[in-house]
Amino acid sequence: MRVAVGMSGGVDSSVTALLMKEKGHEVIGVTLRFHTIEACEVEGTHNVCCSPKDVQDAARVSQKLGIPHLTFDWERIFKERVIDYFVEEYSRGRTPNPCAVCNREVKTGYFARYLRAVADIDRLATGHYARIEEDPSFGRVIKRGTDRKRDQSYFLALVRREDLDLLEFPLGNMTKEEVRELARSYGLEVADKRDSQEVCFLMGKSPGEYLEKIVGLREGEIRHVSGKTLGRHSGIYNFTIGQRRGLGISYSKPLYVVDIDASTNTVFVGEEEYLYNDKLYVRELNLHVPMERWEDVSAQIRYRHSPVRVESVKRTSDGYEVKFREEVRGITPGQVVAFYSGDILLGGGIIEAYKE
Repeated sequence: MRVAVGMSGGVDSSVTALLMKEKGHEVIGVTLRFHTIEACEVEGTHNVCCSPKDVQDAARVSQKLGIPHLTFDWERIFKERVIDYFVEEYSRGRTPNPCAVCNREVKTGYFARYLRAVADIDRLATGHYARIEEDPSFGRVIKRGTDRKRDQSYFLALVRREDLDLLEFPLGNMTKEEVRELARSYGLEVADKRDSQEVCFLMGKSPGEYLEKIVGLREGEIRHVSGKTLGRHSGIYNFTIGQRRGLGISYSKPLYVVDIDASTNTVFVGEEEYLYNDKLYVRELNLHVPMERWEDVSAQIRYRHSPVRVESVKRTSDGYEVKFREEVRGITPGQVVAFYSGDILLGGGIIEAYKE
């Protein structure tokens, strides 16, 4: 089987290439270059992937493994499909998940289709900590990674069902330390390379700092849910639902961001009780398993969020209503909701709202 391995220059993708070669596949290392500037270091932490330095590391690992390595300059595609989306969503008062969108639109699902079309590649293997397996009931599905602390299936909820046939995730049954040990045993120089910790194109900046450079200061009011004005802000892009710190206001009780109205450029704050809701709404659902076959469903509304049991998913005039069996804290428009049955990823969508 001809397998392309998406190589970011880190230990995960390097071991992925190693494992694919050990299985006897014809392996080609491929790297997508999204940035033409060097990666930055902030207080010693590597914050960017896919930089020129990472491309060099991927090429060196490929050479050591004895596999060809190709680099694709996709800076324009990445900007149009991920960065522009990120800016637009924050401008609407939402908190996007660019990594999940990138997996669908650029580096995972779309890239696998691209390689199949232009290079007759059978599969694209990536370093995601998730499993992709043949289920006797549902066919090819994504499952949570064995290492729950590293599980990245949530970020794959938007990947199209038809793309699952083109993907491999060899690290799904491994822990991070097992991956590093394997890299050390084969003498890969990236064995102890730091992981990327931030959204790659932010270059160490917060979303607010990054967006201020692009859209400028956009001052507006901070209001309590009762209607009282408590202060002013320099841009709604500095806030997200559930945020408590950095509000720049004083009040007799702890306050949290509970809503953002882009139409009036207003940030609404309130007591913690206002963060809890038992419903959310999505406009579209990306299904890996047909909905009529969903059973014992739980949902995850953020990457580090504990799954919550779902009572119902109902079709509405313009999307879907998801009702939980308990109230959930901090449902955030723009984030991804991923649905599971046990370890199986059923699908997902982008949260449109948490109230009618």
